[in-house]
Amino acid sequence: MYFDAHNHLAAASLAPCRAQIFADLAAAGITRAIVNGTEESDWPAVAQLLVAPARPQSDGGSALNLRPPLILTPSYGLHPWDVGNRSPLWLETLRTYLIADPRAAVGEIGVDRWMLDRARPDDPRLAGLRRAPLEEQLAVFTTQLALAHEFARPVTIHCIDAFGLLLETLQSLHAANRLPPRGFLLHAYSGSAEMIAPFAALGAYFSFNAAYLAPRHTRLREVFQRIPAARLLVETDAPAMLAPPAHAPFSLPPSPENPSPNHPANLAAAYAALAELRRVPLAALTAQIEENFHRLFG
Repeated sequence: MYFDAHNHLAAASLAPCRAQIFADLAAAGITRAIVNGTEESDWPAVAQLLVAPARPQSDGGSALNLRPPLILTPSYGLHPWDVGNRSPLWLETLRTYLIADPRAAVGEIGVDRWMLDRARPDDPRLAGLRRAPLEEQLAVFTTQLALAHEFARPVTIHCIDAFGLLLETLQSLHAANRLPPRGFLLHAYSGSAEMIAPFAALGAYFSFNAAYLAPRHTRLREVFQRIPAARLLVETDAPAMLAPPAHAPFSLPPSPENPSPNHPANLAAAYAALAELRRVPLAALTAQIEENFHRLFG
């Protein structure tokens, strides 16, 4: 059984292929997935995905259930890329979604210095977005952490090029007893090995993404060899972060928004690669990650 700690299965670009995606997930043995929303406009799509959709058969027979045979857990949050375009009612709306579904996690939230310092001005992923400065990102991030603390929900955190700031912020909240009690996931962790221990002391889990199997990510593969087994998770981030071809047996057609989409059923290949990387039996890794997943997400 495989557990996807982070994906975007409700993404509009996946809608035309969703029935096939669900069939592939079943074939690959995917058991449970955390489906993240990143902005106000996609939170309804995440909620709708949890309602078993059906369509009538063309011959007038009984409905075909398109719901995958896995458990989907919603997660709602305002991603740092979307902070600059938030509406005045974003916080009230987010609170409403969390109250409506006690299973829901908070995420994807976080801080991102990359989009300010290193992203190209014409990067298509950031088109139409006002790039909020770090101070603004941080204010929105800590506000969402306060919600997670209030409702005792797990959190999924995005961080690029801002791990020092993130650690300082979380340590300050920990000192004030204001961190979410369930812990938090550092999705697709790309920080240093030296930061693993202080993050873990605050309640962090670290998810491996098979995109890190690309040759240029030697450092990150070494990092994931050092993460404690009890803090390890696996993710796809689908339809983002496509792995090298040898580790992506499932494929999706390109779209204008994403010329190289990642299929969420590639999760099984990510598990296999991580087991090899850490030199442990796949069965042992799978059992450990299941335990970790339930500890964080319930």
